[in-house]
Formats: sequence, structure tokens, C-alpha cells
Amino acid sequence: MEKERIDDLGIKGYKIIQKEHGFCFGMDAVLLSDFASVKPGGRVLDLGTGTGILPILMEAKTEGSFFAGLEIQSDMVEMARRSVKMNRLEKKIEIVEGDIKNASAIFSHDSFDSITSNPPYMIGNHGLKNPGEAKAIARHEILCTFADISHAARKLLKNRGILYLVHRSFRLAEILNQLAEDGLEPKRIRFIHPYADRESNIFLLEAVKGAKPRMIVEPPLIVYEKPNQYTDEIYKIYGMSKKES
Repeated sequence: MEKERIDDLGIKGYKIIQKEHGFCFGMDAVLLSDFASVKPGGRVLDLGTGTGILPILMEAKTEGSFFAGLEIQSDMVEMARRSVKMNRLEKKIEIVEGDIKNASAIFSHDSFDSITSNPPYMIGNHGLKNPGEAKAIARHEILCTFADISHAARKLLKNRGILYLVHRSFRLAEILNQLAEDGLEPKRIRFIHPYADRESNIFLLEAVKGAKPRMIVEPPLIVYEKPNQYTDEIYKIYGMSKKES
């Protein structure tokens, strides 16, 4: 059995179990949890939840009443469920084992107010070394494509329900086209740049089911002020000060 560690999430005393040498959540999940919002009493689904990081962070940061996480890898499901139990969140968070392609058969149609997803970024076998590894499955479209995520969101979101996602900037045109095909209207986007003078490598996007066209482009988010030092906004998102880092 792989060694595990318990990491402090720095909010509400919550912690998460992760494998020492396996897939661990990164900054993308934290940024998405800051970008997304949930109305009071709202129901939220995270597609491809992995360690369960997004349902736990969203429960901590919002007034939603129920959070589900769908994950296909059995070992990740088991670990995420233990994290939920460790934080005593069993009444609010449910981790479900299943395939995103079958999400509309697992959950009721039009039943979620918000859906989050930090999906695999890379297409097919690009740079792939071992298709069976959890890291590969998390990073490459081996078990699901973005189209699968978009189709699931279309069926599971209520009318005017919101999909929040983080993805690679080089795939933006393809993703916008797919969302439009599924009746999910992009309404808000924010580009993330590693440094102020570098091009964007990822973006955060909000798309609304059944909305009219019109999108807000928010100011860019810069990650690093200089090597090994985050910008003030990143420290704020993490709830940290420069001294703590």
C-alpha cells in the first residue's frame, strides 16, 4: 500500500488525505474553489473529484447544502471518503464511484445548481508514459474527454445552473465551441498567468445553462511576483501572509 500523508487545508481546520507519491491536488483546484460560487442551500457536483478536494473546499467556502464528488478510480474514491469522514462532513458531502460518461444515469437530471470540474488537460496520448497511473488519468483524457464533461453538465444542471471549470488556455477555442454545442453559455472568464510578462497558461470559466450570450473578461490573475514568491492575490486566496509562506 502506498504511503499517505494528511495535509492541512488552512480553512475551518479541514484536512485531506493524499498519497505521498501519487496524484495530489494543485493550485488549480484552489483557484477554482475561489472562483466558483454557490447560492445558499445550493446543490453542487464535482466531476472527476479525485481526492475530494473541491467538495471539501466548496463546503468550507460556500453556503451550499449538499456536495457530491464523482470519481472513477476506486482507490481515489476510498481515500476521498476517508477525508470526508475525517472532517465529519458525511452529512453534507457524498463521494460517488462512477464514470463521467454515465453521470446522467447516476444522478437525476436538472438536479444541481452548480457543477465544478478540474478535468484532464492533455489530449489523448500526448507525452503519456503509463496510461494506468492515477497521475496520467488525472492529466490526460484517457477515461473521459471535455465533451463528456460538457454533456454531463448539460443534463445535470438545472436551468440557469452554472458550470465552473479550470482548463489550459491553448484549448480555449475548442472548449467554448463544445459548451455552445451543449447550451452552456460562457459568461465569465479569467486568465491565469505565471508571471505578469508571460502568456496565460490556464483559465477559469463560468458557463450558464440556457443563458444569453455575453461574457465578462475579468482582470488577469498573476501567480508569481518573482521566483518562489506569490503575488498578494495568491496569498489572499490561500489565506496566507507572505511571512507564513
